[in-house]
Amino acid sequence: MHIIKKATPALLLFLFSQSLLAANTDTSLASLADTGKLRASRITNKNFNEIYMQQLVPSSAGQEYFDPHKTLLAADVTANFVLLNTPKLPFFFVTYTRVNLRLFAASGSPVRSPSYMPGGTVYFRLNRDTNNANFLSVSYTHHSNGIEGPTARPNGTINTDSGKFTTNFYRLTYYIGKRTDINDLIINRYDALALELHSALVGLGYAHALKNKYGFLRINGNWLYCIDRANSDAIDHKKKVFSNWQRIDFQFSYIADKYNDYNAVDFRKRLNVLLKYYYSFPFMRDASLMLGAGYRGQDEYNIFFQDSYAYVTIGVAAGLNFNTHRN
Repeated sequence: MHIIKKATPALLLFLFSQSLLAANTDTSLASLADTGKLRASRITNKNFNEIYMQQLVPSSAGQEYFDPHKTLLAADVTANFVLLNTPKLPFFFVTYTRVNLRLFAASGSPVRSPSYMPGGTVYFRLNRDTNNANFLSVSYTHHSNGIEGPTARPNGTINTDSGKFTTNFYRLTYYIGKRTDINDLIINRYDALALELHSALVGLGYAHALKNKYGFLRINGNWLYCIDRANSDAIDHKKKVFSNWQRIDFQFSYIADKYNDYNAVDFRKRLNVLLKYYYSFPFMRDASLMLGAGYRGQDEYNIFFQDSYAYVTIGVAAGLNFNTHRN
């Protein structure tokens, strides 16, 4: 008994030290696990941010054929300013200034009332699988032509010479992405479906002469197919660098609300479709040749919205993306 009593303090001290060691070990393991989760989450956010960059609208310039108003140049310039692009957050925020202009083949070659479309979009992911990405975007856009004249003439016709065009709209878009790696190719496919709501639906933010003449409720779709190809690095030929090679972009927009008493299946007036193909040579960094064809049931060029026609477009395209986040 005497021996046991002398040994008891030492035994208690040993057991206490072991319990502290075990507690510290559990804390360290938990800390490592939390660090691993944080790192994995940030890698996922970074990869999704790269996916969002592929959704940004490129700028293009060239010529359109078969328009009812002949043009010398048609350009759609979009400057994207990425304000939030960090792996620390599962969000991506971009503001943009889009200007759509047409140089008409008329006396003096005028650029008649360009479309000014500033706005912003927030993207956020719905899963963690970047090879099968699911994500949403919410955007706001103002669309006007910068003119203050009456939208309609006294006889009710639309004033395409000096008429004011104004509307504001919101879009909620759902995306499904799929990445496929084949040898020296990376293929990314994105399917998107959007609901577009104009504030005119609640009587706000629009030129009132557009009521019942312009589509304020739309269902939009987009199918985007991007192919990146591995090329030899210009400095280190043993190193391969992936860059955009080809891009196929199909878009449609269907006007779903009341519109000049056109019935629901009058696609001639309710449907806009566009198919574009982009090809980039290795020496064309962030730029490509562009060829496209489409049909406009309602022309998106502001006050000329009453025009309906098929057209072909040829030109060049490039991404004007400005990332303001510090590397």
